[in-house]
Amino acid sequence: MAAPERIVLDGGLVLRRWRSADARALTLAVAESFEHLRPWMPWATAPRLEEERAVLVKWEEEWDAGGELQYGLFLGPLAVGSIGLIPRIAPGGLEIGYWVHAGHTRHGYATSATAALTSMAFTLPGLEVVEIHHDRANLASEGVPRKLGFTLVGEHPRPSRLPTSPAESGTYRIWRMTRDRWRPSGASLPPPSP
Repeated sequence: MAAPERIVLDGGLVLRRWRSADARALTLAVAESFEHLRPWMPWATAPRLEEERAVLVKWEEEWDAGGELQYGLFLGPLAVGSIGLIPRIAPGGLEIGYWVHAGHTRHGYATSATAALTSMAFTLPGLEVVEIHHDRANLASEGVPRKLGFTLVGEHPRPSRLPTSPAESGTYRIWRMTRDRWRPSGASLPPPSP
C-alpha cells in the first residue's frame, strides 16, 4: 500500500510511521498506560525495550512489504498512542485499530486519527470498505466509529485464536464505512507515494 509516512492533524497531533528508533517512546507510552490498556488489549504486558523494538521492526517490514500501516500518534517527540490500517478483513477492505495513552484520552485524538486514516485509506486503489472492530464492553472505543458516522453492521464472538483480556465481554462489534458514504474532514493529507 502506498501511504504517506506523516499526516499532520489539528492541535499539533501528528501521525507518523513507527520506526525502530521510536522504541523508547513506544515503551514509555505503553508503560505509562499499562493499567488503562490491559483490560482491553491482550498484547498489553509490562513493556520491555527490546520487545517493543522487535514489534517496531516487524511493523517496518510489514509497511515496506505493502502490509499493515502502523502509525504513532505524536505530540512533538511524545508518543500519545498508536493507530493502524490492517488488511485482515475481506479484499477491498482494511480494519483500523487504535489506542491512546492514558494521560491523553478524551482529547479526540483517536477520532481525528481515525478520520485521517479513513480518508487516506479511501485514496488507495481498490479500497471500498474500512471497518473498526472492538469488544462490545469497550464503550470508549465504540465512541470513535459512532462519532464518525460508521454503521454498526454486526456482532460476532471473539475468535478463539485470539487471546482474551480481563474486561472483554467476548463479543466483538463491527462498524463499517464505505467509500461512497465517507465525508472526509480535518486532516491535511499529502498525496500517496508512488
